[in-house]
Amino acid sequence: MKILFIGDVVGKPGRYFLKERLPEYRRGERVDLCIANVENGSGGFGLTPESAKELFEAGIDVMTSGNHIWDRRAILPFFENEDRLLRPLNYPPGTPGRGDILFRAPGGIPVAIVNLQGRAFMPAIDCPFRAIESILNRLRGASRIIIVDFHAEATAEKIAMGWYLNGKVSAIVGTHTHVQTADERILDG
Repeated sequence: MKILFIGDVVGKPGRYFLKERLPEYRRGERVDLCIANVENGSGGFGLTPESAKELFEAGIDVMTSGNHIWDRRAILPFFENEDRLLRPLNYPPGTPGRGDILFRAPGGIPVAIVNLQGRAFMPAIDCPFRAIESILNRLRGASRIIIVDFHAEATAEKIAMGWYLNGKVSAIVGTHTHVQTADERILDG
């Protein structure tokens, strides 16, 4: 299975690029599942329902987010009707939306996708380590493939999450910083 993860789509230029290039790229590379972090998809801060629809139409299957998803209040009702738009799992109970989804890829293959948010240099939020631990058994029972978007500021926190989930999930990708960091790793678990 080929999974494409796109980090931090920013504003109209990001949406335009995906609208113009993603369909052809998906066909050419035979991408089965496309996940993207879209928390800055409208004007560089937040996401509107219109922008979300545009991104789905461009070929994104599941959208993750982070702290800026709340910058545009119009998105709140959208969470109630669209399971494929995730917000960080470790937001407090009662927060609109959901933090994980079991998505059926082509051929009916189940893929669990989780959205977490870090706490270092970020607004106060529930512990992402406890949040993911609370759903891991359910996810592992439903899918062999588990993808985690860890929306966090500090590389050290992302590395810690990587080691914590080593052998428990298929992949952890880090979003948020808007500047590429060359700290990718393949762990042996």
